[in-house]
Amino acid sequence: MVATNHRTYTYIGLAGEGDYIGDGGLLRQADGETGWQDISAGLPGNPQVRALLLKADNPAVLFAGTQNGVYRSPDRGATWQRLPDPADGREVWSLAAHPSDPETLFAGYEPCAIARSQDGGQTWQEMDTSQVIFPHITTYMPPLGKRVIGIAIDPVNPANMYAAIEVGGLLASRDGGETWAQLMDGPYLRNNTLDLHQVQVSAADPETVQIATQIAMFRGRRQGTRWEHVQVQDMFPGGSYCRDLLVAPDDPSTIYLASGAGGGAAPPDTVPEGALFRSRDIGHTWERLDLGDVPPGRMMQVAIDPAVPTRLSCAAYSGEVYHSHDQGQTWAKTELPIESTRYLHIYPMVCG
Repeated sequence: MVATNHRTYTYIGLAGEGDYIGDGGLLRQADGETGWQDISAGLPGNPQVRALLLKADNPAVLFAGTQNGVYRSPDRGATWQRLPDPADGREVWSLAAHPSDPETLFAGYEPCAIARSQDGGQTWQEMDTSQVIFPHITTYMPPLGKRVIGIAIDPVNPANMYAAIEVGGLLASRDGGETWAQLMDGPYLRNNTLDLHQVQVSAADPETVQIATQIAMFRGRRQGTRWEHVQVQDMFPGGSYCRDLLVAPDDPSTIYLASGAGGGAAPPDTVPEGALFRSRDIGHTWERLDLGDVPPGRMMQVAIDPAVPTRLSCAAYSGEVYHSHDQGQTWAKTELPIESTRYLHIYPMVCG
């Protein structure tokens, strides 16, 4: 049971990419506040924050993945400490925690590398990705570094892990992250199905892997060896850019999808538009949630407070943030104090 004095904090990281690096940063908003607080002090200069993680057994502890490694804050972002890094010089693009051991953490990098800590971030060891081969169609396209943009751990059998690669398909580990191999290989006509943005596995169906890509959402049966296109009703007919996936912490049958108009198949005159979708049957059927507004940019992130799962937030590329305290029935909107451009993306978002 949640204490009546529990307060939800929402964190949003800002960053650019490639040749488009602008002012980054990290913002925080407490439940009941209308403004956003900059908590970037102590992070590297012009921090490019592309990954966030709250410690499961102590949400005051926050991890941030930056262009200069992983940082940890013991006090919700008031102070920061840079952690040792086995992949110095590589940018951190994803963070994940073991489902039953909050001291075991994983970090994903660009160029492709994955590191593990078994002591809450004090020490790290680089995992073996030396045997990973990327589909040929992605080898000539930027970003050549094949960034690890999302990591998912099977909550039923944590030995099974998955890493979403932008642009490069899906990696899998069957030994708790020690070694990794490519799951998606073969003849492809276009790269947009291999341009992954997120991966999730639900305890309600751990044999199925859910992925969000530049052009659509897909599910992989038999631990990602048999793939099918997920037909999300009322998705954008001109093409859909699927950005984030999240399994609800209190109900493994419920999955959220952050998406928007545009993508690999969209015509150039597609009007930007963001949306949040929800499935209550492990991704078989979907509904578009009514935010009370249509964001003029694709939905980038979705987050849920695991201590109070009725509190849900999502953020659009164009800077709008939507909060719900009743599991998505009603919403309130706030605006980030930024101007969204090609040089600035909303990459990570967490609540807790």
